[in-house]
Amino acid sequence: MSEESNMDEKKNGTEGAGANGQGTNGPNGKGPERELPAASPEDRAAALEIERDEMKDRMLRVAADFENWKKRARKEQTDAVASARESVLRDVLEVVDNLERAAGAQANGVVDGAAVMKGVSLVLRLFQQKLERYEVKPFEVTGQPFDPRVHEAVSRVESADVPSGAVAAELQKGYRIGERLLRPALVSVSTGPKSQPKPSEG
Repeated sequence: MSEESNMDEKKNGTEGAGANGQGTNGPNGKGPERELPAASPEDRAAALEIERDEMKDRMLRVAADFENWKKRARKEQTDAVASARESVLRDVLEVVDNLERAAGAQANGVVDGAAVMKGVSLVLRLFQQKLERYEVKPFEVTGQPFDPRVHEAVSRVESADVPSGAVAAELQKGYRIGERLLRPALVSVSTGPKSQPKPSEG
C-alpha cells in the first residue's frame, strides 16, 4: 500500500472520530454524560426519618418556649396581684392604727366621748380618702328610680314625698370602683302615698 493511501486512511479516521465526538463526550466536552442513579427505597426512608426527627425537634422547642412563656406570664400576674393587695392592705393598716388610737383615748380610766367621736370621724375621713385613691366611691340612690342592676330592695314603704317605684331610703351605701359596680346599695322602695280610705256611702 502506498504512502498516499495510508495518509487518506488516517485522515478519514480522524474525521470519523470528530463527527462522532458528541456521542462519546458530554456537551461540555469533558467526558461522557452519566445519569444519577434513582434513590433506593432505603435512601428515601432514611431521608424521611431525618425530616421527621427535625420536625419533632422543632415542635419540642416550640412547646418548651410556650411552656416557659406561660410560667413567666403566670408569675407576672401573681406578682401584680400580690403587689396590688399589699398596697391596699398597707392603707387598711394605717386606718387600723388610727382606730386603735381612738379606742385607747382615755385618761384615768375615763372615756372622753367627744374625743372618741372626733377620733372616729378623723379615721372615717382618712378611710374615705384611701377608698377614693382606688377610685372607690359611693353613688346617690335616694329618689332615683329603682334599678335592680345597682339597687337591692329589702323593703317597700309608703311615701308621700317619693313616687312609687323610686328609692325612698338608703339602708346601706352602694359603691363603684371606676365605672364598675363594687357593691349594690340596700334600699327601701316607695309604693307611693298611703291610699286614702273611700268614704262610706249614706
